Formats: sequence, structure tokens, C-alpha cells
Amino acid sequence: NGVPQAMVFDVAKRIATPVLTDAKYIGNFTTETYSPLALKVSTIADEVRINNDGLGFVYAIAPDAQQAILLAGHAANSCFWIDDVNGKWSTTTFYKEVPSPVQSRNYNYPLANRLNTMAWEPALALDAYSEIPQAHKFYRFRYNFPDNSKDRYRSFKQSALVNEEVTSVAIDYINTLKLGRRGQLDMLNIGYTAAPYDYSKTSDNRFELHDTYIRLDAQLERLFDAVDKAVGMQNVVVFVTSTGYYNDSRPVDSKYNVPSGEFRPDRAISLLNMYLMAIYGNGQWVDGYYNRQFFLNRNLIKDKKLDLAELRAKSSEFLRQMSGVTAAYTFEEILNNPVKEHLIALNRVMVPSLQGDVTIEVSAGWTIVEMQNAQSKVTQVRMNAVTVPAFILAPQVKAQRITNAIDAAFLAPTVSRLLRIRSPNAARYMPLSLQ
Repeated sequence: NGVPQAMVFDVAKRIATPVLTDAKYIGNFTTETYSPLALKVSTIADEVRINNDGLGFVYAIAPDAQQAILLAGHAANSCFWIDDVNGKWSTTTFYKEVPSPVQSRNYNYPLANRLNTMAWEPALALDAYSEIPQAHKFYRFRYNFPDNSKDRYRSFKQSALVNEEVTSVAIDYINTLKLGRRGQLDMLNIGYTAAPYDYSKTSDNRFELHDTYIRLDAQLERLFDAVDKAVGMQNVVVFVTSTGYYNDSRPVDSKYNVPSGEFRPDRAISLLNMYLMAIYGNGQWVDGYYNRQFFLNRNLIKDKKLDLAELRAKSSEFLRQMSGVTAAYTFEEILNNPVKEHLIALNRVMVPSLQGDVTIEVSAGWTIVEMQNAQSKVTQVRMNAVTVPAFILAPQVKAQRITNAIDAAFLAPTVSRLLRIRSPNAARYMPLSLQ
């Protein structure tokens, strides 16, 4: 679909950038520049707009820019997210509309005027958190978002409180824009967050995460109540699922004797560059590293009239010998010869123009230690199979539970059938049979 991951490596700038970055479109209420054009396929949101020649309304709101844009697709009326710097609901000029609820909120009820009064702390009495070990309950967390914090909006967007802000905007959309009451199929796509809190004051943030789910449940109830009052739940299809986000960066304490080690990409780059210099002569042969991918200096290779595939093979062979590296795959192996299960998975998400020259696997249990802006970022390598729930509520579907694992690719055609529209153009599976 053209979107392999949230961040991709910009070889020219030698930094990771959001995959949807697009300098051709300026921001509205923000300096960020985005568009959905990296997404090369249609979405359910697009098909809703196409279905009745654009008469149906499609809106998307989420705390994060890229999440909001992917929810909106290419054809939405509008798409809004919370800016990291000024806290305003922002968009890109790719989308043409600025709905009145957003304008009113930005000018009359801005987050900047309210954030000082907000604090995230447990919503319930401590004994209500049944899933949290007793020892963790002695620390009653509290997070504020003061004016003097440069990350006040970023930390707010990751907190459980942001879901209340999103719900309020969503309800304003439903009531003000008369969604579902115009005789057309309208769609409102909403992004919430339930990810681990990066600004947690403790390495074990299960307490905060439990509270996040309690608060999210309350916001879903509030949203569904508003929908029911506006149009009646018997006239609505509701689809709720997760992105499948998983990140457990906590290393295991050495006292447990679990085999581990550290893989440092900066050292790997230096060693690989020295190895290639010994073979091909002086030069900066490695442009950078991102997300277990190494990027070679294509310009230098071209200037010296060398074979790129040969350098990839040499680099892969060298990286395989490093401690903590269990496998290394060249660009050609992923593109042309995906014979192993892991190679097939890499091939399915591969976008050649964004793909690194060599992709490595790091040993389970090891940590990847990267230096970013003079600070170290530690990622724990865990080979977890991520499964997520999906909930579908529709008038014509009886209550039932499907317990066997289903490929996520079934979901778009299933929801499309319930909406009585065609599936997105890259949907390759038949809809699930829901009675």
C-alpha cells in the first residue's frame, strides 16, 4: 500500500522522517507538511465518498497527524490532528474543508488556555485497579502539562486525557454537521490512544496503562450515547480496532540470567564502513541506519562505477558475523527471493524506493541502543506475535464472538459489505460471513 512504517529514512537528509511528509502541501494551524499521497491504494473512507458521487461526508480526527490522515484517506472532506507545538487542531491544505467545530474550538476554546488546569491521575480509587500488583499502587501517579514544558502538547497527546478531547470534538462534528441525518452515508473516523506513556516516571507503567483503558471505555460510552441521541444506534455501523502497536523497551534485569546483549547501530556503521573501505577504497560508504536497515551511499557507489548489488551482498555477509545479528538480508533477497517466512513478511511491506540496502534481525532478548540527539534510545527485541481485537456493531449483525485468529486484511471488505459499498481497491480477501 506504499506505507511500510510510520517513519522512513531520508537518505538525502540522513534522518528518519514521517512517511506521509509532503512539502508540496502546507499546514493549516501548523507548520507540519503532510499529505496522504504516499498511500497508494484506496481506503474505506475513499470508497464512502466515491459511492454516491461525493454526497457523503467523511471526516477524520485523531491526536496524531499520520493516524488522522490514514483514517481520512485521499477523498475525505477534512482531517484534523493536534499540533505538537501550539496545541491547535491542525490539518494540511491537501484537504479543503475546515469544519466550524474545529474553527470554534481553536479560536474560542483553545487547548493552550485549558492545559494548565488539567492533570492526569488515577480516575478511580486505588483498590479498583485489580490488574495492578499491590506494590505498584503505593505510587499514585500524577502528570501535569505546565506552560514551561516544551513537550506539554506531545505529552498530553500521549496521555489518557487526550481521548476526552477527541471525543468532545467528535461529538461537536456529529451534532453540528448533522452527520447521518442528511439521507446520505456519512463517515466519522476517530483515532484514540491507548499506547504506553513515553513520559512515565517509572519503567513499569502498567498502572497508567490500566487507567488509560478505564478512561477510554468511558469515552467510548460517551461517544456512543451521543450517536444514539443524534441518529439512533439502529442506523449506525460501528467498527473499533487497534493499530496493533506493541513496544516493550524494558530490558530484563541481569539477575535473572536471561541471555542478552547490546547491539549498537553507530558502531555497526563504523565497522561496516571500515570493512568496505578496505575493499573499495576511502569514502563514506554507509549513509545511515534506521529500524534495522542499513543504507549505503548510492552516489559514491555510482561515482566509482561499482555494482550496488555486490556491495549489498558484501555488507550483508559482514553484518551477519556481528554479535547479536541472527540474519541479514539484501534488498535483492527481499524483493526477488522471499523464500523464508520472515522474508515473505518483509516482502509484503516492502516499498523499494524506501527500503534499506541491508535489513538485519537482532537476537531476541538483546537491546538495540541508538543515540538520538545526544540521548540513548533503548529498544528491547522481543519476537511477539501481536494480536488485536476488532469489534463490529451493526443493525444486521447478531451478537457473536469469533475466537480464531483472522488476518487483518479481512476487515476492510467486511466493513465495506456492511456499509453496502465496494471494498478498497487493494482488498484481496472476501468479507467475513456475519449473520
